[in-house]
This record gives sequence, C-alpha cells and structure tokens, in this order.
Amino acid sequence: MKTNSPGTALITGASSGIGAIYADRLARRGHDLILVARNRQRLDGLAKCLADGTGRSVDVIVADLSNKADLARVEHVLRADERITMLVNNAGVAMSGDLAGADPDRLESMIQLNVLAPSRLALAAIPGFVVRGRGTLINISSVLALAPEMFNGSYSGTKAYLLNLSLRLQQEVASKGVRVQVVLPGATRTAIWEKAGTDIATLPSNMLMDVDQMVDAALVGLDRGETVTIPALPDIADWEAYEAARQNMIPKLSLSSPAARYGVRAA
Repeated sequence: MKTNSPGTALITGASSGIGAIYADRLARRGHDLILVARNRQRLDGLAKCLADGTGRSVDVIVADLSNKADLARVEHVLRADERITMLVNNAGVAMSGDLAGADPDRLESMIQLNVLAPSRLALAAIPGFVVRGRGTLINISSVLALAPEMFNGSYSGTKAYLLNLSLRLQQEVASKGVRVQVVLPGATRTAIWEKAGTDIATLPSNMLMDVDQMVDAALVGLDRGETVTIPALPDIADWEAYEAARQNMIPKLSLSSPAARYGVRAA
C-alpha cells in the first residue's frame, strides 16, 4: 500500500442508509472499501455501483453482527488485513416503547449489535492501528446519548455507551497516530425508524435530516479534528459548555465523605 493512500475503510451496516452514504463518500475520497451487512443482494449491487463509479476496490462480507460466528469473521479481517486504515462502526438497530413492555430477546439482540459488536470490532482494529501509527475509528452514536427522555431508554443507553467508549478511546490512542470520532446524529431519514416500529411520517419535519447531509457534515467534523460531532447542533459553544460542566464535576464525583447536603455525619 502506498504511504499516501488513504487505505481501506471497513464499514458495517453498509448496504443502505448511513453506511451506504459513508461508502460512497469514502470511495470518492480514495478509500478502497470492505462493506459489511446482512443483505447480499444490496451489498453486491452497491459494491458494483461504487467500483464502477469510482474505480476503487470494493469487497463485501455478508455477516449478521449479532451472530457470534459472523462477528468473529469480521474481527479476523480487521486483525489480519493491514490495508485497513478506517473502521466505521455504523451497524445498529433501534427499539421503540417502554422497557417494561419490551421483548427480552429483542432487547438482548439490540445490545449485542449496538454495544458488543462495535466494542469487539474496535478491539480488533485498534491494536493494528496503533502498531502502524495510523488509523481512524468512527462510531455512530446518537443525540439520544445526551437526551434519553426523547426515546426508548435502552436504545439511548446503547448510544451513550458508544459516546463514553469513544471519549475514553480517544484519550488512549490520540498520541499514537490514531483518531477516534463519535458522531451523534439526530433523527435521520433511514429505515431504522420503520424497523423500530415508528412511523417516520409522525416525526416533525424540522427534526429530520437527510442522510446525505448528515454524513457530509460528519466528514467535515472528521476533517476538522472533532472527537464529538453533532451534525445538527447550530452552535458548538453549547457542546463546549456541556463538556466544561461535565469536566468541572469530575474531581467532585468521588470523595471520602458524603456531600454536606445529605446531612450524614462522618464516622
């Protein structure tokens, strides 16, 4: 691989929606691609279209990342293929409704796909990135990581996990030539709503962003060196104020005595 080549990007959930747009944009930036999704027909169609349109090499892996054996196959590729310089952890599923009425098996499957799979894939990719001194991990989270009151709590919890994971990982690898970005989209026009049992037509139009615009904004954030990218947030000062308040609390979160406001006397 030439040193000035952007290398190969592996994208999960790549057959449609956010993943497919990332595939298009990264191919046009010069990346070769490895596309991962469950639907072979859509994957093959997208791969041919991108290869013909951009001249890039496009491989596909048909895999269900909630299946342990399929996940292991993708992990192996990330460990073994030194051409891979980017991992886009995009695959995910949502749930609607309250936790009390949730299907336990569906809940477990969502946690497997939204939490365990991206964690294992990051673990498979990051050590090689560090050894080579080069690599980018992009985790697709959600604004619900910051606003659990707006939607299903277990789904927002999986997205909060990705936010926390990304913030810590960036601390760990920033000095080693590796980038970590976490993207927090708001409501985006994709099939995830229908699969979650929510009619997208019921959502206010001023809340819905087209997927092309969302990905383009996220890539601008990547180019600008952002660790956290919130495509819809008008003023970055709002995030900076939120983050400053959080950082201000950190030294006060674990102390030897309860806060005086609780009236608990020291032993």
